[in-house]
Amino acid sequence: MHHLTGHRNIVELKDVFEDRAAVHLVMELCEGGELFERIVQRGHYSEKKAAELCRQIVTVVHNCHSLGVMHRDLKPENFLFLTKDEDSPLKSIDFGLSTFFKPGETFKELVGSAYYVAPEVLRRDYGPEADIWSAGVILYILLTGVPPFWADNEQGIFQAILRGNIDYTSDPWPSISSGAKDLLKKMLQTDPKARLSAVEILKHPWVKEDGDASDEPIDIAVITRMKLFQAMNKLKRIALKVIAETLSEEEIMGLKEMFKSMDVDNSGTVTFEELKDGLNKWGTKLPDSEVMRLMESADVDGNGIIDYMEFITATMHLNRMEREDRLYKAFLYFDKDRSGYITMEELEEALKDYNMVDQKMIKEIIAEVDTDQDGRINYEEFVDMMRKNNSEMVSKWRLM
Repeated sequence: MHHLTGHRNIVELKDVFEDRAAVHLVMELCEGGELFERIVQRGHYSEKKAAELCRQIVTVVHNCHSLGVMHRDLKPENFLFLTKDEDSPLKSIDFGLSTFFKPGETFKELVGSAYYVAPEVLRRDYGPEADIWSAGVILYILLTGVPPFWADNEQGIFQAILRGNIDYTSDPWPSISSGAKDLLKKMLQTDPKARLSAVEILKHPWVKEDGDASDEPIDIAVITRMKLFQAMNKLKRIALKVIAETLSEEEIMGLKEMFKSMDVDNSGTVTFEELKDGLNKWGTKLPDSEVMRLMESADVDGNGIIDYMEFITATMHLNRMEREDRLYKAFLYFDKDRSGYITMEELEEALKDYNMVDQKMIKEIIAEVDTDQDGRINYEEFVDMMRKNNSEMVSKWRLM
């Protein structure tokens, strides 16, 4: 959850506390109840509403998979509405069975919930495609009010799933559009390799917002994070690179896999073309000018390519820098004489290492961060800058 935070359809993990008895997770309050409860109340949804909910569910799957995470327990009980409003966003919860995965890796643990489990999970040889199956089962229930596989006990449900016979003829199927049926059949393919990916589902005419008319690029977490990074001043970018270098393997696992998928020639660096092709593979086709701006912002040392650590720096979520020891270490990177202040000279020296020496820019950084206006940056001012809410930066970036 910490790794996936920042997505509008994933519940926010606010804080974690530990005492002698338990670990306490403080999460975003979702007051609208479970998707399951609303299905029970309604019986089933209209196609338009089912498509809207399907889009949100598959957006979660896409975000998880793009960051190297498999949920493994997608079901209506694990989606909550943020508010009681009819148009409330859905929030995915309960990542207790989720796991990191690498491309091509297969898993054998039998996990999940009976009605929603994919046939390959029952055969104990599966990958992230299992999440697509579960999302397909949810969509079937949204449209009909009943699960596609039914029996009196768990073993009977499993046998029905392995047989794979799905009823698309009895009520209400005659009144359901061919587009909905087409999508479901492609999500509930018994062969996981023949199943649609999350990107392909989001591009399917039936599930697209406003049907075929919408051609908006699919947003993924790393794009949002790179846009935030682009809007930061140079001091903050270098400080984040210092912090990125202290992160554990576990904290960057999903981003590491994404970098490797983009670095097709295994050079340890990503070029403009590789970044463009990598984003395109995840369903985000940006104009060359936008890709170039992302490239230039992530390329901290200005050598025209993005190395592994630069990619991690630009795409890690900012919750990674919340620990005090990490912030202090970043501050000391600039405060070479340990005076407790970053002077204009020290800032210039640090920026010189990254080919960023620009007197006008240095003065602008000092003016922005130095709130007591003594001509230097103390630790409190530095922390304020690092922790400052960056949400408005994405809007600013879009206007540029």
